[in-house]
Amino acid sequence: MTIRLPDPSGTLRTYEPRTEPLAATTGSAFTSRTVFSAAHVVADPFADVSPDSPAAVDWDATLAFRRHLWSHGLGVAEAMDTAQRGMGLDWAGAAELIRRSAAEAKAVGGLIACGVGTDQLTGPASLAEVRAAYEEQLALVEASGAQAVLMASRALAAAATDPEDYLGVYGHLLRQSAEPVILHWLGPMFDPALEGYWGSLDLDAATEVFLQVIAAHPDKVDGIKVSLLDAGREVDLRRRLPDGVRCYTGDDFNYPELIAGDEQGFSHALLGIFDPLGPLAAEAVRVLDTGDVTGFRQLLDPTVDLSRHLFQTPTRFYKTGVVLLAWLAGHQSHFTMVGGLQSARSLPHLARAYELADGLGLFPDPKLAEERMKNLLALYGVNQ
Repeated sequence: MTIRLPDPSGTLRTYEPRTEPLAATTGSAFTSRTVFSAAHVVADPFADVSPDSPAAVDWDATLAFRRHLWSHGLGVAEAMDTAQRGMGLDWAGAAELIRRSAAEAKAVGGLIACGVGTDQLTGPASLAEVRAAYEEQLALVEASGAQAVLMASRALAAAATDPEDYLGVYGHLLRQSAEPVILHWLGPMFDPALEGYWGSLDLDAATEVFLQVIAAHPDKVDGIKVSLLDAGREVDLRRRLPDGVRCYTGDDFNYPELIAGDEQGFSHALLGIFDPLGPLAAEAVRVLDTGDVTGFRQLLDPTVDLSRHLFQTPTRFYKTGVVLLAWLAGHQSHFTMVGGLQSARSLPHLARAYELADGLGLFPDPKLAEERMKNLLALYGVNQ
């Protein structure tokens, strides 16, 4: 059996799909690394909403996908960028997602961390209002029993006038947090509104401010998540962290080498690409748990082409490819996204995502994936 796929030149080429999936096993938590998958949300395809409406979420399918990730030993990073936070999912929807996922995690014994931001602020805000918004969300996450991830804030980026404003806001939040948090530095490639975060367009200067926040409260920082797509910068930052503060890579371009590490240390992981890679990534980390770095790299290195494809510029639309692959893999019954974001990538982009994922054996039922991809192509006028 073959399938005709469009390429960026506008021509159709023939691809022969894989017939057998990659063997994957479920299992317990890992021993050498702490690994979170940032998870997508499943939209309700029957909701009568517009792109500007509050998100209509299929809660059963959304929670089922989290159980899938937990079954493979992965932690879930909830209500983060991958869940379309600020790109279709508002604070009311995120709050409900946090409550439901945290309760589910408690029921199944799954590891969970949840995003804390300021997205209830919809217009210009003062620093005091930014602090209050962060506090409201931090209180909700802590009450749910989940670990908090202090996310970068668009409102803070707009309100801050210098690095001292960042030091003041983050210091205030860390002093009152009940448990150590993960600090998240999300680069402007993921969200253009975060340009100049930490008070400077110069990444070296911004890094110094970030390190000042950590150095002032090392007992309140479990770790940092760095999403700058710059492996060298992450390694340098990782080596400068205080003892006991972890680095969770958020680099969806260079994650195998960063997780594997070097003679001076390694990164844990909190990655959006581990949403579609869940079972394969889990298997790779289990190999790493045995000390087999080469085996780990042999499993994970071939996935980088898919990740770089999904996260290509404009990077913030990577969620479209993630949800496509979840549909093709049978984790949801449709290819619909909150905010109508299923239209954010071109058909050739989606076709290449299918081809790369199929080549990796990511689809538990390759025939189902092929049939669904053919249905999608037919909607665009591609006849097989």
